[in-house]
Amino acid sequence: MGETEFKNKVEAWLTEHHYWFIKYWAGNRFTKKGVPDLLACIDGRFCAMELKGDGGRPEILQLVKLRKIRESGGIAVLLYPEDFDYFKAFLKGSEIGDHWYRENKLKQKEWFKKLSH
Repeated sequence: MGETEFKNKVEAWLTEHHYWFIKYWAGNRFTKKGVPDLLACIDGRFCAMELKGDGGRPEILQLVKLRKIRESGGIAVLLYPEDFDYFKAFLKGSEIGDHWYRENKLKQKEWFKKLSH
């Protein structure tokens, strides 16, 4: 699944559940680069989602922003289509979802190391 198709799927789910969200676009001089694609408030929690299509690669600045959001107490994920159900499970507080979130943070660290060299 491509990134645009995946973004549409995530936005449809957020809309269906009546969660507030905004699609952030960093394509001009008035916006900051590296801000995650979707920012949302889900059950009172700030969630930032950097969306990638199958095989997509994050940029180092995107990973830095995700880390800063987590350090500030928010939820920040690098989200691929195959992970979407795990992300939803995490939001529900399931053990499988919690495990996935820990793995997602490790995956972000691995990408950071890989891209830093």
